[in-house]
Amino acid sequence: MGPATSDADASYSSAIVRATELGCNLIDTAINYRHQRAERCVGAALRTVCADTNRRNELVVSTKAGYLPFDGELPQDADRYLYEQYEERLQLAPGEVVEKHCIAPAFLRDQVARSRVNLGLETIDVFYLHNPEEQLRFVDRASFESRLRAAMATLEESCQQGHIASYGLATWVAFRESKDHPQYLSLDEVVRWAVEVGGPRHHFRFLQLPLNLKALEPYMLANQWYDGRWCTLLEVAQAHGIHIVTSAPLLQGRILGRLPPPIQRAFAALSSDVQRTVQFVRSIPGVGSVLVGMGRSQHVEENLALASLAPDTAAIQQIFRHT
Repeated sequence: MGPATSDADASYSSAIVRATELGCNLIDTAINYRHQRAERCVGAALRTVCADTNRRNELVVSTKAGYLPFDGELPQDADRYLYEQYEERLQLAPGEVVEKHCIAPAFLRDQVARSRVNLGLETIDVFYLHNPEEQLRFVDRASFESRLRAAMATLEESCQQGHIASYGLATWVAFRESKDHPQYLSLDEVVRWAVEVGGPRHHFRFLQLPLNLKALEPYMLANQWYDGRWCTLLEVAQAHGIHIVTSAPLLQGRILGRLPPPIQRAFAALSSDVQRTVQFVRSIPGVGSVLVGMGRSQHVEENLALASLAPDTAAIQQIFRHT
Protein backbone atom coordinates (compact mmCIF):
# COMPACT_ATOMS: atom_id res chain seq x y z
CA MET A 1 0.00 0.00 0.00
CA GLY A 2 1.10 3.63 0.26
CA PRO A 3 1.44 6.46 -2.27
CA ALA A 4 1.01 5.84 -6.01
CA THR A 5 4.43 7.26 -6.89
CA SER A 6 7.47 6.15 -8.86
CA ASP A 7 9.62 6.40 -5.72
CA ALA A 8 7.32 3.99 -3.87
CA ASP A 9 7.37 1.65 -6.90
CA ALA A 10 11.16 1.51 -6.94
CA SER A 11 11.37 1.01 -3.18
CA TYR A 12 8.85 -1.84 -3.20
CA SER A 13 10.52 -3.63 -6.10
CA SER A 14 13.91 -3.43 -4.38
CA ALA A 15 12.42 -4.65 -1.12
CA ILE A 16 10.85 -7.66 -2.84
CA VAL A 17 14.11 -8.64 -4.51
CA ARG A 18 15.98 -8.34 -1.22
CA ALA A 19 13.33 -10.35 0.62
CA THR A 20 13.68 -13.28 -1.78
CA GLU A 21 17.47 -13.14 -1.35
CA LEU A 22 16.97 -13.54 2.41
CA GLY A 23 14.63 -16.51 2.15
CA CYS A 24 11.14 -15.03 1.78
CA ASN A 25 9.12 -17.21 -0.58
CA LEU A 26 5.60 -15.73 -0.24
CA ILE A 27 4.70 -12.47 -2.01
CA ASP A 28 1.20 -11.11 -1.51
CA THR A 29 -0.50 -8.17 -3.20
CA ALA A 30 -3.88 -7.07 -4.60
CA ILE A 31 -4.88 -5.51 -7.89
CA ASN A 32 -6.45 -2.48 -6.21
CA TYR A 33 -3.38 -1.66 -4.10
CA ARG A 34 -1.99 1.65 -5.36
CA HIS A 35 -4.16 1.48 -8.49
CA GLN A 36 -2.53 -1.72 -9.89
CA ARG A 37 0.98 -0.31 -9.33
CA ALA A 38 1.59 -2.81 -6.49
CA GLU A 39 1.06 -5.79 -8.78
CA ARG A 40 3.32 -4.21 -11.38
CA CYS A 41 6.05 -3.73 -8.78
CA VAL A 42 5.81 -7.41 -7.94
CA GLY A 43 6.03 -8.19 -11.65
CA ALA A 44 9.13 -6.02 -12.03
CA ALA A 45 10.78 -7.72 -9.05
CA LEU A 46 9.89 -11.17 -10.36
CA ARG A 47 11.58 -10.43 -13.67
CA THR A 48 14.78 -9.83 -11.72
CA VAL A 49 14.39 -12.68 -9.26
CA CYS A 50 13.24 -15.24 -11.83
CA ALA A 51 15.82 -14.52 -14.52
CA ASP A 52 16.90 -18.02 -13.49
CA THR A 53 13.61 -19.80 -14.27
CA ASN A 54 14.11 -22.33 -11.48
CA ARG A 55 13.55 -19.56 -8.93
CA ARG A 56 9.92 -19.26 -9.98
CA ASN A 57 9.20 -22.70 -8.54
CA GLU A 58 10.46 -21.53 -5.13
CA LEU A 59 7.97 -18.67 -4.85
CA VAL A 60 4.28 -18.44 -3.98
CA VAL A 61 2.71 -15.33 -5.50
CA SER A 62 -0.79 -14.33 -4.42
CA THR A 63 -3.13 -11.50 -5.34
CA LYS A 64 -6.74 -10.52 -4.70
CA ALA A 65 -9.79 -9.20 -6.54
CA GLY A 66 -13.02 -7.72 -5.29
CA TYR A 67 -12.60 -3.95 -5.22
CA LEU A 68 -12.83 -2.14 -8.54
CA PRO A 69 -9.30 -0.85 -9.29
CA PHE A 70 -8.12 2.25 -11.09
CA ASP A 71 -5.20 2.05 -13.50
CA GLY A 72 -2.01 3.70 -12.32
CA GLU A 73 -3.56 6.83 -10.90
CA LEU A 74 -6.82 8.30 -9.67
CA PRO A 75 -8.86 9.55 -12.68
CA GLN A 76 -10.48 12.95 -12.68
CA ASP A 77 -13.98 11.45 -12.65
CA ALA A 78 -13.54 8.29 -10.60
CA ASP A 79 -17.16 7.15 -10.60
CA ARG A 80 -17.50 7.56 -14.37
CA TYR A 81 -14.25 5.68 -14.95
CA LEU A 82 -15.35 2.73 -12.82
CA TYR A 83 -18.77 2.59 -14.46
CA GLU A 84 -17.40 2.64 -17.99
CA GLN A 85 -14.46 0.36 -17.30
CA TYR A 86 -16.36 -2.33 -15.42
CA GLU A 87 -20.15 -2.10 -15.24
CA GLU A 88 -20.60 -0.99 -18.85
CA ARG A 89 -17.69 -2.78 -20.54
CA LEU A 90 -18.28 -6.10 -18.75
CA GLN A 91 -22.07 -5.75 -18.96
CA LEU A 92 -22.50 -6.42 -15.26
CA ALA A 93 -26.07 -6.84 -14.05
CA PRO A 94 -27.63 -4.16 -11.83
CA GLY A 95 -26.64 -4.73 -8.23
CA GLU A 96 -23.58 -6.88 -8.96
CA VAL A 97 -21.39 -3.91 -7.97
CA VAL A 98 -22.03 -2.71 -4.41
CA GLU A 99 -20.00 0.20 -3.05
CA LYS A 100 -17.26 -0.40 -5.64
CA HIS A 101 -17.05 -4.09 -4.70
CA CYS A 102 -17.85 -7.01 -7.01
CA ILE A 103 -17.36 -10.79 -7.17
CA ALA A 104 -19.39 -11.44 -10.32
CA PRO A 105 -17.94 -14.05 -12.74
CA ALA A 106 -17.33 -11.58 -15.60
CA PHE A 107 -15.50 -9.21 -13.26
CA LEU A 108 -13.34 -11.99 -11.79
CA ARG A 109 -12.34 -13.28 -15.23
CA ASP A 110 -11.33 -9.74 -16.16
CA GLN A 111 -9.31 -9.31 -12.96
CA VAL A 112 -7.50 -12.65 -13.34
CA ALA A 113 -6.47 -11.61 -16.86
CA ARG A 114 -5.28 -8.17 -15.72
CA SER A 115 -3.36 -9.58 -12.76
CA ARG A 116 -1.57 -12.14 -14.93
CA VAL A 117 -0.39 -9.30 -17.17
CA ASN A 118 0.57 -7.03 -14.27
CA LEU A 119 2.51 -9.80 -12.54
CA GLY A 120 4.00 -11.20 -15.73
CA LEU A 121 2.87 -14.70 -14.75
CA GLU A 122 1.26 -17.46 -16.77
CA THR A 123 -0.16 -18.91 -13.55
CA ILE A 124 -0.90 -17.06 -10.31
CA ASP A 125 -0.30 -19.37 -7.35
CA VAL A 126 -3.10 -18.12 -5.07
CA PHE A 127 -5.99 -15.92 -6.15
CA TYR A 128 -8.14 -14.53 -3.33
CA LEU A 129 -11.63 -13.11 -3.28
CA HIS A 130 -10.96 -9.82 -1.51
CA ASN A 131 -13.24 -9.28 1.52
CA PRO A 132 -16.24 -11.12 0.01
CA GLU A 133 -18.19 -10.47 3.21
CA GLU A 134 -18.60 -6.88 1.99
CA GLN A 135 -21.43 -8.22 -0.17
CA LEU A 136 -23.37 -9.16 2.98
CA ARG A 137 -23.80 -5.48 3.78
CA PHE A 138 -26.08 -5.18 0.74
CA VAL A 139 -27.62 -8.58 -0.06
CA ASP A 140 -29.35 -11.28 1.97
CA ARG A 141 -27.76 -14.60 2.92
CA ALA A 142 -29.34 -16.56 0.09
CA SER A 143 -28.16 -14.05 -2.51
CA PHE A 144 -24.70 -14.00 -0.97
CA GLU A 145 -24.45 -17.79 -1.12
CA SER A 146 -25.42 -17.72 -4.78
CA ARG A 147 -22.84 -15.02 -5.53
CA LEU A 148 -20.03 -16.73 -3.62
CA ARG A 149 -20.74 -20.11 -5.20
CA ALA A 150 -20.69 -18.51 -8.66
CA ALA A 151 -17.40 -16.81 -7.82
CA MET A 152 -15.88 -20.07 -6.61
CA ALA A 153 -17.05 -21.88 -9.75
CA THR A 154 -15.41 -19.15 -11.85
CA LEU A 155 -12.11 -19.58 -10.00
CA GLU A 156 -12.32 -23.35 -10.40
CA GLU A 157 -12.66 -22.67 -14.13
CA SER A 158 -9.54 -20.48 -13.99
CA CYS A 159 -7.68 -23.31 -12.26
CA GLN A 160 -8.68 -25.72 -15.01
CA GLN A 161 -7.39 -23.22 -17.58
CA GLY A 162 -4.04 -22.94 -15.78
CA HIS A 163 -4.51 -19.23 -15.09
CA ILE A 164 -4.42 -19.75 -11.31
CA ALA A 165 -3.24 -22.72 -9.27
CA SER A 166 -5.52 -22.33 -6.25
CA TYR A 167 -7.84 -19.83 -4.63
CA GLY A 168 -8.95 -18.57 -1.25
CA LEU A 169 -10.78 -15.89 0.69
CA ALA A 170 -8.94 -12.83 1.98
CA THR A 171 -11.24 -11.58 4.73
CA TRP A 172 -11.38 -8.97 7.46
CA VAL A 173 -14.31 -9.65 9.81
CA ALA A 174 -16.03 -12.72 8.33
CA PHE A 175 -14.36 -15.38 10.47
CA ARG A 176 -13.54 -13.27 13.53
CA GLU A 177 -17.06 -12.40 14.68
CA SER A 178 -19.81 -14.34 16.47
CA LYS A 179 -22.35 -16.23 14.40
CA ASP A 180 -24.90 -13.44 14.94
CA HIS A 181 -22.78 -10.81 13.18
CA PRO A 182 -24.28 -9.79 9.80
CA GLN A 183 -20.98 -10.51 7.99
CA TYR A 184 -20.17 -13.78 9.78
CA LEU A 185 -19.16 -16.80 7.72
CA SER A 186 -18.90 -20.47 8.62
CA LEU A 187 -15.71 -22.02 7.22
CA ASP A 188 -17.27 -25.48 7.26
CA GLU A 189 -20.13 -24.18 5.13
CA VAL A 190 -17.79 -22.39 2.71
CA VAL A 191 -15.75 -25.58 2.28
CA ARG A 192 -18.98 -27.48 1.58
CA TRP A 193 -19.84 -24.97 -1.16
CA ALA A 194 -16.34 -25.42 -2.60
CA VAL A 195 -16.85 -29.19 -2.74
CA GLU A 196 -20.26 -28.77 -4.37
CA VAL A 197 -18.97 -26.45 -7.12
CA GLY A 198 -15.48 -27.95 -7.56
CA GLY A 199 -15.77 -31.56 -6.45
CA PRO A 200 -13.66 -33.33 -3.82
CA ARG A 201 -10.47 -32.12 -5.53
CA HIS A 202 -11.52 -28.47 -5.40
CA HIS A 203 -8.88 -25.73 -5.33
CA PHE A 204 -10.09 -23.72 -2.30
CA ARG A 205 -6.93 -24.04 -0.23
CA PHE A 206 -6.17 -20.67 1.43
CA LEU A 207 -7.75 -18.33 3.94
CA GLN A 208 -6.32 -14.92 4.83
CA LEU A 209 -7.41 -12.88 7.85
CA PRO A 210 -5.99 -10.54 10.51
CA LEU A 211 -4.31 -12.05 13.55
CA ASN A 212 -2.46 -9.86 16.01
CA LEU A 213 -2.41 -8.90 19.69
CA LYS A 214 -5.73 -7.07 19.30
CA ALA A 215 -7.30 -9.59 16.94
CA LEU A 216 -6.78 -12.99 18.53
CA GLU A 217 -10.21 -14.37 17.65
CA PRO A 218 -8.97 -16.98 15.12
CA TYR A 219 -6.97 -18.57 17.95
CA MET A 220 -9.16 -17.92 20.99
CA LEU A 221 -12.81 -17.54 19.92
CA ALA A 222 -14.78 -20.77 19.42
CA ASN A 223 -17.18 -19.32 16.84
CA GLN A 224 -17.07 -22.08 14.21
CA TRP A 225 -19.40 -25.09 14.37
CA TYR A 226 -17.62 -28.24 13.22
CA ASP A 227 -18.14 -31.95 13.87
CA GLY A 228 -20.78 -31.37 16.52
CA ARG A 229 -19.01 -28.74 18.61
CA TRP A 230 -17.85 -25.12 18.60
CA CYS A 231 -14.23 -24.73 17.53
CA THR A 232 -11.82 -21.94 16.74
CA LEU A 233 -11.25 -20.87 13.16
CA LEU A 234 -7.69 -22.25 13.26
CA GLU A 235 -8.95 -25.65 14.39
CA VAL A 236 -11.51 -25.90 11.59
CA ALA A 237 -9.03 -24.70 8.98
CA GLN A 238 -6.60 -27.41 10.07
CA ALA A 239 -9.34 -30.06 9.90
CA HIS A 240 -10.12 -29.05 6.31
CA GLY A 241 -6.51 -28.65 5.20
CA ILE A 242 -6.88 -24.90 4.61
CA HIS A 243 -3.60 -22.96 4.80
CA ILE A 244 -3.97 -19.94 7.08
CA VAL A 245 -2.25 -16.71 6.04
CA THR A 246 -2.42 -13.94 8.64
CA SER A 247 -2.34 -10.20 7.97
CA ALA A 248 -1.83 -6.97 9.94
CA PRO A 249 0.50 -8.42 12.61
CA LEU A 250 1.85 -4.97 13.54
CA LEU A 251 -1.49 -3.11 13.57
CA GLN A 252 0.07 -0.60 11.17
CA GLY A 253 2.80 -0.10 13.78
CA ARG A 254 0.43 0.93 16.57
CA ILE A 255 1.44 -1.99 18.79
CA LEU A 256 5.15 -1.20 18.69
CA GLY A 257 6.51 0.10 21.98
CA ARG A 258 3.39 -1.15 23.76
CA LEU A 259 3.94 -4.92 23.87
CA PRO A 260 2.54 -6.63 26.98
CA PRO A 261 5.24 -7.82 29.41
CA PRO A 262 4.54 -11.55 28.74
CA ILE A 263 5.31 -11.02 25.04
CA GLN A 264 8.45 -9.05 25.84
CA ARG A 265 9.69 -11.76 28.21
CA ALA A 266 8.82 -14.67 25.91
CA PHE A 267 10.74 -13.18 22.99
CA ALA A 268 13.34 -11.16 24.89
CA ALA A 269 16.19 -12.58 22.80
CA LEU A 270 14.90 -10.84 19.68
CA SER A 271 16.21 -7.39 18.84
CA SER A 272 13.02 -5.36 18.26
CA ASP A 273 9.30 -5.17 18.93
CA VAL A 274 8.70 -5.80 15.24
CA GLN A 275 10.52 -9.11 15.45
CA ARG A 276 8.81 -10.04 18.72
CA THR A 277 5.36 -9.30 17.31
CA VAL A 278 5.90 -11.22 14.08
CA GLN A 279 7.44 -14.17 15.94
CA PHE A 280 4.47 -14.18 18.31
CA VAL A 281 1.99 -14.47 15.42
CA ARG A 282 3.95 -17.05 13.42
CA SER A 283 4.30 -19.20 16.56
CA ILE A 284 0.55 -19.55 17.12
CA PRO A 285 -0.43 -23.17 16.33
CA GLY A 286 -2.33 -23.40 13.06
CA VAL A 287 -0.79 -20.32 11.43
CA GLY A 288 0.80 -21.19 8.10
CA SER A 289 2.20 -17.85 6.91
CA VAL A 290 2.45 -14.28 8.21
CA LEU A 291 2.20 -11.27 5.93
CA VAL A 292 4.24 -8.19 6.83
CA GLY A 293 4.07 -5.06 4.71
CA MET A 294 7.62 -4.04 3.81
CA GLY A 295 8.25 -1.17 1.44
CA ARG A 296 11.88 -0.55 2.35
CA SER A 297 14.91 -2.82 2.23
CA GLN A 298 15.94 -1.93 5.78
CA HIS A 299 12.61 -3.28 7.07
CA VAL A 300 13.20 -6.43 5.06
CA GLU A 301 16.61 -6.91 6.67
CA GLU A 302 15.12 -6.60 10.16
CA ASN A 303 12.11 -8.84 9.62
CA LEU A 304 13.78 -11.58 7.59
CA ALA A 305 16.26 -12.15 10.42
CA LEU A 306 13.43 -14.34 11.75
CA ALA A 307 13.80 -16.72 8.81
CA SER A 308 16.54 -18.57 10.66
CA LEU A 309 14.26 -19.22 13.64
CA ALA A 310 11.55 -21.83 13.99
CA PRO A 311 8.11 -20.82 15.30
CA ASP A 312 8.09 -21.08 19.12
CA THR A 313 4.84 -22.81 20.08
CA ALA A 314 6.15 -23.45 23.59
CA ALA A 315 6.38 -19.68 24.11
CA ILE A 316 2.73 -19.30 23.07
CA GLN A 317 1.65 -21.96 25.55
CA GLN A 318 3.59 -20.21 28.29
CA ILE A 319 2.12 -16.80 27.45
CA PHE A 320 -1.49 -17.97 27.53
CA ARG A 321 -0.96 -20.06 30.64
CA HIS A 322 -0.26 -16.82 32.51
CA THR A 323 -2.84 -14.52 30.90
